[in-house]
Amino acid sequence: MNLRIVSATDSAALSPLYRGGWEPGAQVTQRVAEIVASVRARGDEALIEYTRAFDDPRFDKSKLRVPIPMHEQCKTLVPQEIAQALALARERVERFHRAQLRGDVEYTEEDGTKYALRYRPFESIAAYVPGGTAALPSSVIMSVVPAKIAGVQRIIVLTPPQRDGKIAPAVLFACWLCDVDELYAVGGAQAIAAAAYGTSSIARVDKIVGPGNVWVTEAKRQVYGACAIDGLAGPSEVLVVADDSANVEFVTGELLAQAEHDPTARVAVVSESASLLEACAQLLGSMEFDASDRREIITEVLERGTFLIHSRGFAQTLEVIERFAPEHLSLQVADPDRFIPHLRRVGAVFSGAQTPVACGDYIAGTNHVLPTSGAARFSSGLHTDDFLRTFSVVENSRARMAADARALAALAAFEGLPQHARTALLRAGEEQP
Repeated sequence: MNLRIVSATDSAALSPLYRGGWEPGAQVTQRVAEIVASVRARGDEALIEYTRAFDDPRFDKSKLRVPIPMHEQCKTLVPQEIAQALALARERVERFHRAQLRGDVEYTEEDGTKYALRYRPFESIAAYVPGGTAALPSSVIMSVVPAKIAGVQRIIVLTPPQRDGKIAPAVLFACWLCDVDELYAVGGAQAIAAAAYGTSSIARVDKIVGPGNVWVTEAKRQVYGACAIDGLAGPSEVLVVADDSANVEFVTGELLAQAEHDPTARVAVVSESASLLEACAQLLGSMEFDASDRREIITEVLERGTFLIHSRGFAQTLEVIERFAPEHLSLQVADPDRFIPHLRRVGAVFSGAQTPVACGDYIAGTNHVLPTSGAARFSSGLHTDDFLRTFSVVENSRARMAADARALAALAAFEGLPQHARTALLRAGEEQP
């Protein structure tokens, strides 16, 4: 495998890295639309048909709602070491996200007019937890714990069943650990449609959060408007900024860690050090992987989605970060604090050689539901505010209304809305009711 080093100024070579946006194929878009329409029209009947086709051939309605075990039963679901690690992850996620809570804003002007901004939690949310090739109990923690902290009253988890129709034991354990209200064995676009529109078994929710594959993400895009969504998550991404002080194995390790997620992942390292980039290319090119290392997935990413970028200075390095807007940014440099004040477009930052991106996936306490495909230009990782909405409150004093009436009426009349203007003049006593 021959990995070449490209210049940070080579826009043509880097265009696949900088290409962002959610662009599924027409076949995916059409098929998802059919599934969403079918679930919307036929409810549980459609859910069962799709689950039989995609997951469990013997699936029936009795398997749809999954009871969450009690504490004593949960002890047998996962090894003790995993149970302790998940409990640690939940504790840290709770601490970090509780610190994000903000109180209502309230103040009174000198003339007695009152203002307020009120925060209120969503009534209900759905957390999608991928199944696929692996159970992801960490995704339960990342989606459910912030919602609990925000005060969401009803939290449901949707996750595809295994071939035997059962939920992965680790996901069951995480649902108990996070006090999930309802758990359903359904995945894919059909699960998203059920959460957005409701069926006889699954009541609709106000918002859907959590990662998923292309079918899940496209379904989230299509149901937006019937409910809110957190964003459109594409393949995994990492950008490592490294200098001569960096450990080559640490740098390449971050590339491989994201590469094993998905064959369409995008991984890159940018450095002013040509020798470091050459060492990375040599190490990656000499590695051998067996099947347990997700060999085919990693190989495809190394061949098609890996970028070794030579920068000519600090400004060029920042430009690479800005243009990529990576999901994960790893700062493996002698002085990471030099970069942080200049960062704007990143999903999450992992600062210093002792902070692997994987810690954010599991036990750091920060959230691993992050913007991808360049969406860090305009969106953020999942946080407590995602489960809150606001409304403003204003109460005019008599003095304020009298002083504002003519200006308010003039603006309304100027925009061709005389009845708006009249509401101001009535209160000023300039027009009789």
